[in-house]
Amino acid sequence: MKGNSLKGLPSLVGMKEWLQLLGHSDNAVNSLNVIHVSGTKGKGSTCAFTRGILRAHGMRTGFPKRIGLYTGPHLQCIRERIQLDDHPVPEDLFTKYFFEVWDRIMPEDIEQDSGVARQPRYLQFLVLLAFHTFIREGVQAAIFEVHHGGEYDATNVIQSPVATGITSLGMDHVAQLGPTIETIAWHKAGIFKPGAPAFSVNQKPGPAEVMCKRALDKGTTLTFVSTNECLPTDELSRAFVHAKAPGHTITDEDIYHGVESFSLTGRFEIIDEGQVQWFVDGAHNVLSLEEAAEWFARNASNDQKCRSLIFSHLSEARDGVTLVRSLAHALFKNKVKPDHVIFTTYQEKEDDSIDRVTEASEARIHDLCALYSSVWKELDPQATVTSAPTIERAVTLARTMGCCEDGMQVLVTGSLHMVGGALRFLRPSSH
Repeated sequence: MKGNSLKGLPSLVGMKEWLQLLGHSDNAVNSLNVIHVSGTKGKGSTCAFTRGILRAHGMRTGFPKRIGLYTGPHLQCIRERIQLDDHPVPEDLFTKYFFEVWDRIMPEDIEQDSGVARQPRYLQFLVLLAFHTFIREGVQAAIFEVHHGGEYDATNVIQSPVATGITSLGMDHVAQLGPTIETIAWHKAGIFKPGAPAFSVNQKPGPAEVMCKRALDKGTTLTFVSTNECLPTDELSRAFVHAKAPGHTITDEDIYHGVESFSLTGRFEIIDEGQVQWFVDGAHNVLSLEEAAEWFARNASNDQKCRSLIFSHLSEARDGVTLVRSLAHALFKNKVKPDHVIFTTYQEKEDDSIDRVTEASEARIHDLCALYSSVWKELDPQATVTSAPTIERAVTLARTMGCCEDGMQVLVTGSLHMVGGALRFLRPSSH
């Protein structure tokens, strides 16, 4: 089976040539000792857990001494996407390497017939910046999260990863990767490379069969991991150490310290303000929204406190109405019916432009809020449903209602972009 072609120019096109312009050969990229991770749900968590375990092993044994992590999207600062060890790349290094990349590959006088593709788009540029940063900083292990898909993704310029991993698959980015879960699996398994062991969580029979065939075609082994539903983390770490540090092993202590140090801002996060308790999760596809609904239902108190939802999802790549319906059904299934539902945008304040990366126009954004509102009213006529033009207004509205209702529990979800904006108002002292 072959996946359908992507709309537009695949983001992989031009990556090798741009890396060469930066002076980075395939060998330089391979020397980063890359772990490459794709999937629909749990990619970021898998990458972060793997980084934590390898870091614990490195602190115990001396290898790897330095670890790079490329992930996304960011919550509040673009430097979150490119991390060295446990932290976003420092601002001075980010600035330095940004302009080194920019000056090499973005000159206005570049010749069209030079053999180099047109100037890189946003995500392509960030991947190039990550490679450049990690090579210049001499990292000994680099973990790359795929943007979406895999076969044609910009990160798939990696030719010889140490290991690859695939997390749970679902019907996401269907317009680009679909129309079936099998074609999505074909794209995701495109990161498999000859001789690099591949790991996946258990998948449904259809996509599992596709992935097995892809592994065979790519000349590698595929192991389905049954020990954890979401994260093929231990196996990725063990495969890395087995390949790059013969004689060393990942110990239970490494795993314990790696997991203990794990944290992802904006993922399953609870913020208590007294009258209002905020449940914040950047879920943005059907699988993760269902999980967020279950988490909210488990952790919200069983008393008679009022419950609210703040939701935003603005993307042409996903069917937002399907997400709204899926979230509603998941909440109702878990016996949670929000009394108040607030749909908002990615704009943080009244005087701000919508500076978050979104494919939707400003007019389309407000149309989506109105559409989401009508869908929710249809699903639950008893709920009070409203729209807020900014994230700040949505947060303020929920706080006000919390005071009037003698306490409120609020689920904030739908997008990492919106969650990042919300956290600026929920934890202003940390920004």
